[in-house]
Amino acid sequence: MRSVKLHLFLLCVAGVALLGHQCCDPSAKPQNGKFSPYWADTLTPNSVEAIKERHPNVKALASLSGWSLGDEALRCTTVLPYIELFIKYGDVIDYVNHQFYTDKVRSPKGYLAAFQLRATQFDKDKLLPSYAVNGRGIQGDAFSDALNLLEANIGFDVNGVMIFSADASSSNNYYYERKSQAFLTNSTSV
Repeated sequence: MRSVKLHLFLLCVAGVALLGHQCCDPSAKPQNGKFSPYWADTLTPNSVEAIKERHPNVKALASLSGWSLGDEALRCTTVLPYIELFIKYGDVIDYVNHQFYTDKVRSPKGYLAAFQLRATQFDKDKLLPSYAVNGRGIQGDAFSDALNLLEANIGFDVNGVMIFSADASSSNNYYYERKSQAFLTNSTSV
């Protein structure tokens, strides 16, 4: 049985990004996918580093490649700004939640290929596998199969997962959250 640390990530609400790319203009109007890199005046790389020095148990998570606000559908997006952000500020980022469900991969092998690509762009040890309940991308038990492939095929030690969203999970008694916890603790009971 492996040692497991539990981290609770306090994430920003839609439209307000503290670390990374803003998705709203200063008046809070959605930019419909036109992202502008910035740090909020109150949260800078130096302030994150200072917080982490004062509280060694604090972790910083960058959530990348997620949803867009507004009516306009994005037809073409790029991960390049996120890679640049990670290269520049990776020393204060402990985890990367690349939202793989936006890649629309549906099979465990497709998920493995997408993860391998993102592992070359971000530090694989900081990269968290992610899943959207009743969403786009890989669904159901195929996500658990993908976690097994990550460990077996690329020697990736799955040290956590991100699951979106608790609202969708409540209808099935948080089955996939419990299944992921069992995977992380090498337990066979759900």
